[in-house]
Amino acid sequence: MRYRKLGKTNFDVSEISLGTWQVGGKWGEPFDDATADQILNEAIDRGVNFIDTADVYSDGKSEEAVGRVVRSRSEYIYVATKCGRQINPHTNENYTLNALRGYVEDSLRRMKIDRIDLIQLHCPPTEVYYRPEIFDLFARLKEEGKIQHLGVSVEKVEEAIKAMEYPDVASVQIIFNVFRQRPAELFFDLAREKNVGVIARVPLASGLLTGKFSSATTFGEEDHRHFNRNGEAFDQGETFSGVEFENGLRAVAELKALFPKEDNLAPIALQWILAHPEVSCIIPGASRLEHLTSNLSVEDREPLTEEQLERMNQIYEASIKPEVHQRW
Repeated sequence: MRYRKLGKTNFDVSEISLGTWQVGGKWGEPFDDATADQILNEAIDRGVNFIDTADVYSDGKSEEAVGRVVRSRSEYIYVATKCGRQINPHTNENYTLNALRGYVEDSLRRMKIDRIDLIQLHCPPTEVYYRPEIFDLFARLKEEGKIQHLGVSVEKVEEAIKAMEYPDVASVQIIFNVFRQRPAELFFDLAREKNVGVIARVPLASGLLTGKFSSATTFGEEDHRHFNRNGEAFDQGETFSGVEFENGLRAVAELKALFPKEDNLAPIALQWILAHPEVSCIIPGASRLEHLTSNLSVEDREPLTEEQLERMNQIYEASIKPEVHQRW
């Protein structure tokens, strides 16, 4: 495993880390503690030392699993979680200091740890980024020893840029992949200048970039890839990176033609992200061990060539950019 600095946290984190939205069960399926423990332990055995979770993942069960496994290990594992998405309705007005403090303290209790290495605001409404008192709260939580660093998870590049104006913001978690390339422009430049860590999420565009889907692929009714394709439940950009499914399949077919010997495009999609030095780490999820193995196989592959990277970018420019680039 190779490691990179997570911005001003000065953490050396595994470049392939682990997101836990679906660990212990795919979207909509019952949570399985044994599966979660197996995936988490195997990830740590393979050198993963940064795990990202959230209080809303499986109604807190993901946090419980992360805490249980981390406490059982001798290695130091950086724990990142997120807060705010429990707020319902999810509006700026309902982002209160008392609510956010309560969520942080609940996460500490669920994970049974003394301090959270990285707490992140979980895709709050845009107006929240213009409220200094919200960010001041986390400075106080840091002084109290309940958190070590503050980050944000964002939907839009503009939100990331605004968040970085607050000096205590140490990291930005943002959707970045072959089909979502806008962050590589101004945002990356500013993150590098301000020494803010970049955590790339949704790196496989909800599985689209694995190359395993077809027009005949169906998803369960409780799977966001079924019910949120047009943003019916939350931001559309979270599902297939906002790319219309059939158009995404056509672009993936072009990627397959570029790599005809590969039956799994996931490692290639992750390599494309790692070719950007501004990225501190990637947090692909895994609902089965084979997903984790696929993600970590990146560490044993030869880097993509400049020609391959350029041709991947050309596919984005021609087939995807007009649809999504300016939206997020």
